[in-house]
Amino acid sequence: MRWFFGSLIASLVCLGIYVGSAVVSLSGLIGAVRAENGADVLARTDTARLRRSLVDQIVGAYLKQIDRERPVKPLERLAANTYGASIADAMIGKILTPENLTDVLNKGAIRVGGVDANMLSLTEIDTSKVLETLRRISPTKPVEFQIRLGQNDKDGGVSLHFEGNGWKLSGIQLPNAAVQALARSLMKSKAG
Repeated sequence: MRWFFGSLIASLVCLGIYVGSAVVSLSGLIGAVRAENGADVLARTDTARLRRSLVDQIVGAYLKQIDRERPVKPLERLAANTYGASIADAMIGKILTPENLTDVLNKGAIRVGGVDANMLSLTEIDTSKVLETLRRISPTKPVEFQIRLGQNDKDGGVSLHFEGNGWKLSGIQLPNAAVQALARSLMKSKAG
C-alpha cells in the first residue's frame, strides 16, 4: 500500500514538473514578447512547425470557402494543397520575421499582403496567476500543449511543443475571422 501511494506521489510530482516546465517556458516567451526582443522570440520558436500550422489553417479555410460555392474536385484539392500552400507559405514567411512575429504575439495584429486580421495578444496572459494559466492549458499530444488566449478556443491560442531541451512555440491557432481574411487574400492571389 505504501508503495502504491509512493508511486502515486512520484507520478504527481513528475506531472507537476512537466506542466510547470511548460508554464515557465510560456512565461519566458511572454517576457521576450513584452520586451519586444525578436531574436529571443525566434529562439523560443520552432519556425518549421509554426509555418506548417499557419499554412494548414489558411489552405483549409480556402478550401472551405471554395466548397461553399461548389463542390471541390479531388484534382482541385490537390492543386490547392500544392499551389495554394506555396502562396500561403510566402505570405506566412512575411509574418515569421523576428519583428513581425513579436508584433503579432504582442499586439495581436496580423498585417500581411494588404490583409488586416486581429487576434488576442499573448501578453494578456499573466503566468504569475498559476491557476488561471493552468485553466488555459490543454494537452493536444504528450509533447504538446495548447494555450488559449481568450475564454474559449474560438479566441485563438498558441501551441508549445517540447523539443530537445525545452518548450518552443510551435503553432498559432488563429481566430476564425483572421483565418478567413487570410484565405480571402489567398483567393485574390490565385485570381491575380
